[in-house]
Amino acid sequence: MTGGSAGRDVPVVLSVLGRPPAGRPAGVLAACDGSDGSLWALDRAMTEAELFGLPLYVLAVVNPAPAGYPPGMAELVQESVETLVESTADGLRRSVVAVQRQRPTPYAGEMSLHVVLGNVIEVLLEAAPRQHTMVVGTRGNGGFARLLLGSVSSAMVHHAACPVLVVPAPPAG
Repeated sequence: MTGGSAGRDVPVVLSVLGRPPAGRPAGVLAACDGSDGSLWALDRAMTEAELFGLPLYVLAVVNPAPAGYPPGMAELVQESVETLVESTADGLRRSVVAVQRQRPTPYAGEMSLHVVLGNVIEVLLEAAPRQHTMVVGTRGNGGFARLLLGSVSSAMVHHAACPVLVVPAPPAG
């Protein structure tokens, strides 16, 4: 948990079993991948958690093998997966610090960070039923159907079992 330390000593709870945080009170779940959209969403998630007096769970998902491993390769790439998880955890910490620094008043509520292995959409949908609200950003990297929302935010809006807040980019200017 962090207090008003503007992001220093931010904890990271690692789960490498492909499971999001469980057995904890409902809170605000922020999906964070380090993109600008996810940083704007993280800032809004901090505000939502403060407004409702809820814990904030910041979740980064690592999918080290989107197509799966060929037989016998899992053991060979384990070290690379561990490095990827550590790098993601470090990026998640830096994202929280960056958002905390730009806020007028740093978020001082209960916060935990989680790095989970798996498919981002599947992991977020699995975490959704236990949450008060999920907050995601937009990217819009897909085709015409996803012109305004990214595939992750679009999937959450259509399939999550909790309210989803999609945070757009701030107005230019």
